[in-house]
Amino acid sequence: MPHSHAETAPLPHTLEHSRTRPVHWLATATAMAAVIAAAGLVQPATGTPATDTTASTVETPAKGPQATAPDPAGVTYPLDCKGAPQTVTTSAQGDLDGDGRPETVAAVRCDAGSGTPPHAIYVLVQDPAEGTRPRVVATLLEAARRQTATELTVRDGLVTATLVGYSSPDVPRYSPDTKQLAKWRWRDGKFRQELTDSAARSV
Repeated sequence: MPHSHAETAPLPHTLEHSRTRPVHWLATATAMAAVIAAAGLVQPATGTPATDTTASTVETPAKGPQATAPDPAGVTYPLDCKGAPQTVTTSAQGDLDGDGRPETVAAVRCDAGSGTPPHAIYVLVQDPAEGTRPRVVATLLEAARRQTATELTVRDGLVTATLVGYSSPDVPRYSPDTKQLAKWRWRDGKFRQELTDSAARSV
């Protein structure tokens, strides 16, 4: 099956809020599949302390205190629902950037009361300082793609989701006909995405 790869631009090694532009969930479907945005996660130190060449000790990076994954509940996501509530339908946790503290990946959509609004997928981090709140630092999937995310997992630093959608605007909203397996991995200061397309069919 064909694969497509997309890379995000490198970002500073500091935590910063993603500046994703809000897009109403009824926006026109986008044909191109690509990673939408990424923001910096906490990166391991790039410097290497001087060592005795005869020594064989390998230092392990210290883990942050109380390494608890961010709670996706109560976060305000950059998703424009035009006054409707935001709903986290599924989430997964894991250490995406190798700093010893887990991040949370959340699939979020508008609670429209009827129909199946598309998902957006966000990455959350939480500073180790006491009393801090989780923050959105990356958008892996925009709601403008008009896809529904299922089977969201994080394993060994790899984010995986099944994305169900539509091959054209003419396809009825109750009968999605495309399916993609999407994978994202944080590497070299950016999220890299791989998409595997299934043949168009009713799903």
